[in-house]
Amino acid sequence: MTNKLKYAKTLWLLPFAAVTVQVKAHTVPQPRQITINGFTFTDFNGNNRLDVYEDYRLPLQQRINDLVSQMTDDEKAHFLCGTGMPGFDGITPVAGAVQGRVPGAAGTTYAIDRLGIPAIILADGPAGLRIQPKREGDTNTYYCTAFPVGTALASSWNTTLVTQVGMAMGNEVKEYGVDVLLAPALNIHRNPLCGRNFEYYSEDPVVSGKIAAAMVNGIQTNGVGTSIKHFAANNQETNRLSINEHISERAMREIYLRNFEIAVRESEPWTVMSSYNLVNGTYTSARKDLLTDILRTEWGYKGIVMTDWFGGYAGFESIAGGKASNVVAQENAGNDLLMPGMKEQVAALLQAMKNGSIKKETVDQNVGRILELVLKSPTMQKYQYSNKPNLSGNAEISRAAAAEGMVLLKNAEGALPMAAKKKVALFGVTSYQFISGGTGSGDVNEAYTVSLPDALQLANFKADNKLTAKYIPFAAKAQADEIARREKEGGILGQPKRLPELNLTPADINDAAQQNDYAVITIGRNSGEQHDRTVDNDFNLGADELKLINDVSVAFRAQKKKVVVLLNVGGVVETESWKAKADAILVAWQPGQEAGNAVADVLSGKINPSGKLTMSFPVKYEDVPSAKNFPGTPKDNPTEVTYTEGIYVGYRYYNTFGVKTSYPFGYGASYTTFEYTAIKASAKTLTDNITIAVTVKNSGKTAGKEVVQLYVSAPGKSMHKPKQELKAFGKTKLLQPGENEVLTFTLSAKDIASFQDGKSAWVAEPGLYTVKAAASSQDARKTPTFTVAKESIAEKVHHRFATDVTIKELRP
Repeated sequence: MTNKLKYAKTLWLLPFAAVTVQVKAHTVPQPRQITINGFTFTDFNGNNRLDVYEDYRLPLQQRINDLVSQMTDDEKAHFLCGTGMPGFDGITPVAGAVQGRVPGAAGTTYAIDRLGIPAIILADGPAGLRIQPKREGDTNTYYCTAFPVGTALASSWNTTLVTQVGMAMGNEVKEYGVDVLLAPALNIHRNPLCGRNFEYYSEDPVVSGKIAAAMVNGIQTNGVGTSIKHFAANNQETNRLSINEHISERAMREIYLRNFEIAVRESEPWTVMSSYNLVNGTYTSARKDLLTDILRTEWGYKGIVMTDWFGGYAGFESIAGGKASNVVAQENAGNDLLMPGMKEQVAALLQAMKNGSIKKETVDQNVGRILELVLKSPTMQKYQYSNKPNLSGNAEISRAAAAEGMVLLKNAEGALPMAAKKKVALFGVTSYQFISGGTGSGDVNEAYTVSLPDALQLANFKADNKLTAKYIPFAAKAQADEIARREKEGGILGQPKRLPELNLTPADINDAAQQNDYAVITIGRNSGEQHDRTVDNDFNLGADELKLINDVSVAFRAQKKKVVVLLNVGGVVETESWKAKADAILVAWQPGQEAGNAVADVLSGKINPSGKLTMSFPVKYEDVPSAKNFPGTPKDNPTEVTYTEGIYVGYRYYNTFGVKTSYPFGYGASYTTFEYTAIKASAKTLTDNITIAVTVKNSGKTAGKEVVQLYVSAPGKSMHKPKQELKAFGKTKLLQPGENEVLTFTLSAKDIASFQDGKSAWVAEPGLYTVKAAASSQDARKTPTFTVAKESIAEKVHHRFATDVTIKELRP
């Protein structure tokens, strides 16, 4: 087993170490019961009579209104803010401070004891619940399952599987006494250098939205909540609290909001988290057009909006300066809950309530929404959580999800799967320090990570003991040095850097080539909050890594042996310059705590890889459409960034402008082959909707699954359009050789429409549309057509996101 670097998540903004506290075992107190006419009610406030809000027979809104009417202005002001960071007084650590009933949770809401309104618990994160695993004076442990990171889950393209992962996550959330999981994260991969891309799902909003909806639906089956984040356009970590992003309304609606719209409409998350950044000069947490007009009025969202932690503050200096964020603008915009909550914000809210800058109706509405969240929480329901979730069962789900999300980029001459009992030479320091997940709020405190050497041994392969003896002490020291460097250079704020490679001699490599059947080289990358990645020695491989791949390839191919490269990464790395030197390339992503086992399942052929890329792998970084304006200007300390690429993000750019990729969006190989034998459209003209049925056949010799991607090419006469856009996708069951399955997709006018600024509407223009049933964005198999007889206004909205500068956007 290997352990990965751990950090105190809830302090990702602050240069302080976490405090260790004494925590007593928690028992949920049971308030007095009242029985009236055969009905039993909970007397939350202990006044020995049935209040309106205690009567569950009444409509929820009536109960909430009664509660709001009983609250004082001081209670309301406190209720609109969190209670601070557990274990801290404001932002300063307090030795011995109690961290709350779930140590390591990110925060809580405000309790009103006299009304029987408890504080509910909010905790990270996207790859699994993040809480403190050990508690002083307590022999029990509170480890959580580290599931595959977002890029890995999305690469499965399997919404059913992602829902199962969500159900497992929600089990741990509920049984550890947490009410709301601060996940999933679904921001768009605008640029491959974003430090949190591993948490996110895709460069495409349909993939992002559908996967997020599946995750929310899974988690919330447990009766706990989610918080989809970061709403919206949180696409970089550099100066994330203060960066002003200049974005057109069309790009916002088609790319950076469409994913959230899908998630809201298809899963009804309990909460939405507003992002740190500004859009066109205004913080997202203070944008009424975003949080009320679009989210609530257009999309029909009913839950609460909370800020990201310290959202609306420009940076640490303003947080530490004893000032409040612009609470008036935030509350008036529809940002109900300010997290983690500062005493200065409470004071500012009280003052605003007194002077009328926030109307009573607004306060009561926002308080009421938070009350609705609290009333349906497990804590309010007095759920007796066990502190014993199904960790063993959840680990199995994690393993299955990790294997299904792995993407086979190359498999020349059937290099994989590897035959059992073969000898394997493991190269690369990451082979011995496998990375299960990223850092920051996307990290999980798991009990173990299965190492690659251990897993291969369990899978009946034989590792090269000479190499292992050299690598293990080197890798351990390299990891220890990396931990020490980060602690010295910024602690939890330190930027992850890759580990250096062991300098093997030609004799070492040649000996391994003679003694082993396969070479497996692992290339690792890690990243996290507060920092974006770099081009050199991160996106691009380092000189030592390139030398390792070259030297191993030369030696093993001279012996007619196969070379396999594993990419243990959270996001995109450059592959074009070295991929010819590998016989097989498998993107293992950061696959969670069952990492080694999941990799072994795929390498051995126990699992046929069926993952496909949810982002493009460019030939070089300079080909990325946002490369020239990421992370913004001025370059050394950016204050603003302009999205000049507009809607041409990822494959929309590469396909439209004819720019070659190393591996295209949607690509992924298999140990078998698939034929798209038939496609049928329900009509030749779109009226309300049109159904597309695609028949897929396993034409190979191995059982496997196939992802069918449905792209649509529009006429593009009345407005510029990408060459094609993904509109739907589906995944087959495990098809046996020769077996068929029919996948059915339904497209509506809104699905094929584009946002037209001049009309403030989603418009499906008239003309001929081509549907592409495809195995990737560059591999269309069947291409039927349909027409739209006349212009269709799929949805009329109002103009939002007035620009604060002139944006000259890219066009074909």
